[in-house]
This record gives sequence, structure tokens and C-alpha cells, in this order.
Amino acid sequence: MPDHPQAPPAQPRAGARRRRWLRKLSIAALVTIAAWALAAYVVLPRALRHYDHQAALAGMDMVTRTGIGLPGDPLNVGIVASREELVAAMLAAGWSPADAVTLRTGVEIVGSVLFDHAYADAPVSPLFYQGRQQDLAFEQAVGKSADRRQHVRLWKVLPAGAEGRPVWLGSASFDKGVGLSHYTGAVTHAISPDVDAARNRLSADLAQALRVVETYEVTGVGATLNGRNGEGDRYYTDGELRVSVVAAAGDHGRNPPRVLPNPPLVELKNRLWRSLRPARPTDTTAATAAAP
Repeated sequence: MPDHPQAPPAQPRAGARRRRWLRKLSIAALVTIAAWALAAYVVLPRALRHYDHQAALAGMDMVTRTGIGLPGDPLNVGIVASREELVAAMLAAGWSPADAVTLRTGVEIVGSVLFDHAYADAPVSPLFYQGRQQDLAFEQAVGKSADRRQHVRLWKVLPAGAEGRPVWLGSASFDKGVGLSHYTGAVTHAISPDVDAARNRLSADLAQALRVVETYEVTGVGATLNGRNGEGDRYYTDGELRVSVVAAAGDHGRNPPRVLPNPPLVELKNRLWRSLRPARPTDTTAATAAAP
């Protein structure tokens, strides 16, 4: 009888199909990773970057530095005002100028914490921006001693911004306790991680003092869930820097002030952030003090 042709073995065909499938899967994975990287590191950061209301801030670094060059606290507030208008507004809002850091003031702040007595002008440790220490520093006591307080460091960065007036950038945060610096051994504070709450608090205080005519936001450090400052303190932020335009001398502000809108994509990002952000501190004193 004639021999019947034998069918080709099934195993090689199955192996070829598997290799084709794996090749297609690998290509799809590479395309997906490339698309994600492009969106996460190029498209979205550029789309969310906005300086419409203060274009001269575009390209500026939005993080302070420690004395040894490590990243410090993020910049999260801006004030449009002359130096005199700024100081008058901060005083009217209930914030006090901070003393300079000296041996005497270091001893006083330790005494304030140990013996629970007031020190409303306790010093603020130096941070640096654009190569120089803060131009001004203010604080607002929370409780009796100096271990807990709102505070802000400010640098003049533009002699004349979009409004034709000086622009100051600052780093606002809530100090939750006193310790020793990891690097110098000097007395310093640890900050609460919710730096947005401190930003909102300062903005609200200035508005309630009727010193602000309008507010707007520009891109700050960018949305950050697990940032660290130079002392290792964690912080998180929606990444926006809120600018308060102070009323000119002789004029009155509004409460609430006029709020200039963010781009729609930034508003969407902020809404998503508010729904996903970590819970507020469980410490009721810190949470109350830092509330917007």
C-alpha cells in the first residue's frame, strides 16, 4: 500500500505561535512603557506648568537650599508688595518678625521649650535661595512655648513683576517640635508634612487682615507625595505656589480677595490631589493651627 503523507508535527507550529505572541507582547509592553514615560516625564509636567499671571517666575528653582547645598523646604507662597507694605501686612495679619540666630537667641528658644514660656520672636534657622539667606522671616506662635509655630522665610526675587511691584517668594511651614540639626548640632525645628496647610493659613491671615486685593497660583515645586527637606523631614504638596497681591499703601484689600483662575488642567489636577492627599495630622493642635 502507498505510504500516506504524514502531517507535520504540532509542536513546532505551537512553538512558533508562542514566539510570535511573546514578540507582540514584548512590543506592546515597550510601547506602553515608552508612552507612560513620555506622558509622566514630558507631556504632563509641561502641561501642568503655568506662569500666566507672573511670567518672569518661569524657570526659577522652587526649592530652597541648606547651608551645605541640600534641598530645603519647598517654596509655596508669593507676595507682591514693597518691603514696607509686606512688613505692615504681616504685622496686621498677626505674624511677628523672627529674631536673628545667635547664641543668645538659641539659648532663649531652648528655655522657652523647656520651661514653657512665650517667645513670640524666636529665631528661624537660615535657608538659602538664589545664593543668599532669607531676606525676611516671620512667625505666628501656636500655644505658649516656641516649639510649635507657623513660620515663613521670604526672598525678594523680582524688583518689578507683572503688577509693576516687587515680588517675594517664600517657604511657609508649621513647626511641630524642636530638636538638634543633623548636620550642625544647632537647635532647629521639625516641620509638619502638610506644607499646603501652612501656605493656605498665611494666605487666609493676610486676606482676613484686609491687606490683599487678589490671589493667584503659579507652578511651585510640583505635586509631591514624599518630599524630604535638608533635615530629613517629610512633606507633601499639590505643588502650587500661591501669590497674594497686597494692597498698595493707603488702599484696602478685600476679604475674600479676587481669585484669578488656574488653567483647567491644573484645576483638575488639584481636585484629584485633594481626593488622594494624605490625611491631616492626627495631632489636634497641629491640625487646627495649620488649617486653611
